[in-house]
Amino acid sequence: MITNENCPLCRQPGGPVLWRNDAFRVVQVDDADYPGYTRVIWNRHVAEMTLLSPAERRELMDAVWLVEQAQRNVLRPDKVNLAQFGNMVPHLHWHIIPRWRGDSRFPEAVWAPPATRDAAAQESWHRQADRLALLLPEYHAAVVAGFECLGSDPIRGLTP
Repeated sequence: MITNENCPLCRQPGGPVLWRNDAFRVVQVDDADYPGYTRVIWNRHVAEMTLLSPAERRELMDAVWLVEQAQRNVLRPDKVNLAQFGNMVPHLHWHIIPRWRGDSRFPEAVWAPPATRDAAAQESWHRQADRLALLLPEYHAAVVAGFECLGSDPIRGLTP
């Protein structure tokens, strides 16, 4: 496998690993603002999607879509944001970020400054985030089950 000793995603998993195979890993992102935030990281050090073969691209995107579907099924976000940047860490990885109308930046991008919210809105979001935190074990189990049990068509088994 191609690695880069200066790359943080080659040196470490990038978060607690939910699932891994030879091609990629799925990791939890600890971010209180976005419960359920997950990354899919290609194991081999490459920077761009077009450096993968067409079959590898399909495999990676199927993984991203499986994670998105698990978020939608279990966490029920208002929207899911998908992003593949790599500007800071040029190692191919996708961000799958569930979003809710009450989160600190909605409807803006996750990197935007937090919106000014009154105390009632902040308290409402904290209650919602607490409820979501209780769903995280179910969400993580759905992701793992999706990868372990569904063979070559992972999306099929996660459709409600």
